[in-house]
Parts: sequence; structure tokens; C-alpha cells
Amino acid sequence: MKTILSSETMNIPDGVTIKVNAKVIEVEGPRGKLVRDFKHLNLDFDLITDENGKKKLKIDAWFGSRKTSAAIRTALSHVENLITGVTKGFRYKMRFVYADFPINASITNDNKSIEIRNFLGEKKVRKVDLLDGVSIIRSEKVKDEVVLDGNDIELVSRSCALINQKCHVKKKDIRKFLDGIYVSEKGAVVVEE
Repeated sequence: MKTILSSETMNIPDGVTIKVNAKVIEVEGPRGKLVRDFKHLNLDFDLITDENGKKKLKIDAWFGSRKTSAAIRTALSHVENLITGVTKGFRYKMRFVYADFPINASITNDNKSIEIRNFLGEKKVRKVDLLDGVSIIRSEKVKDEVVLDGNDIELVSRSCALINQKCHVKKKDIRKFLDGIYVSEKGAVVVEE
């Protein structure tokens, strides 16, 4: 069954400007600018002003099935992530886990890539280039921890996934060999007091 009109709105916080142009959303804030394309979704995006003068983003789905109506909330969540990215940023922390051979990592290329050595005692050097706009630093307080920062949640989390996938244990029982680099914490760069 199709619903004639289903729509949802979200508030746009102060200090953030949003531009909508043919389903391409551009969000600008104190930390920078992010652009996301929603052309694959059959939705209408509109910037409206409510009676109090506050700007809002309105998403409509005309004659949508259940799947199309569900896509409204998904699109709103993506825009919320963009807003969080340009205001607070995203910070993922990763920990080195090892039993016998200490994992040795060196950050190269101006905090844009990481080289992993001595994983399970292997001589191979594993090099991971991070995605655009993501930087990596060693944690000062915690041993065997790296911190990835960026504005785009997808790029930060995908960079973490690339690092994690480089350290897969092959041809051994992974219940016993738990060595690797794993995400330990997800949060924002700017922490609210």
C-alpha cells in the first residue's frame, strides 16, 4: 500500500548552514564543509522556516511504499551525521591487541598513513593509507592506542575498517589468535562539558 504523503522535519542548529540543490545536500559549519548526494533516493528535500523563524530541513515522500517512507528517516540520520561532523567531528580510538608479538606501528606521511610491523611476528610491513580528511595520531596517555579524527563519519569508520582488515589472522584458529587492531571507542572530537 502506498502512503500519499509522508514527511519529516529536522531542526538546523545555529552556526550551521545547509544548502539543498537537486538532492545534493551541502552542510557548512565551524569545522568545514561536507557534501552528500541523495539522488538515488526518491525523496523531496526542502529548506523551510517555521513560525518562530527557525530554519528546518523537510523531507517528503509522495506516494511512497514502506521502503521509500523508511528512507526518509535514513536520509535525516545521514544529514544529522553531516551536522555533527562539521560541528563536533568524529573520533574513533583503536587498540592493539596481541599475546606474544608486540604490534609495532609507525605513523607516516604527515599523519595520513600507518605502517604496521611485527604482527604475529611476521616480517611483512602492512601499510594503510587513510581516506581523505582523516588523520591518525598516537594516544599519549594510553599505550598501544591510535586515534583517528575526521569530519565525515563514513570516511573515519572506513579508515578504521581498513586498518582492522589489514591485521586479519590467516590459517589459524581466530578464537585462540585474537591479535589485531580493533576499534575500542567512538565519539566526538569536541567533547561537550
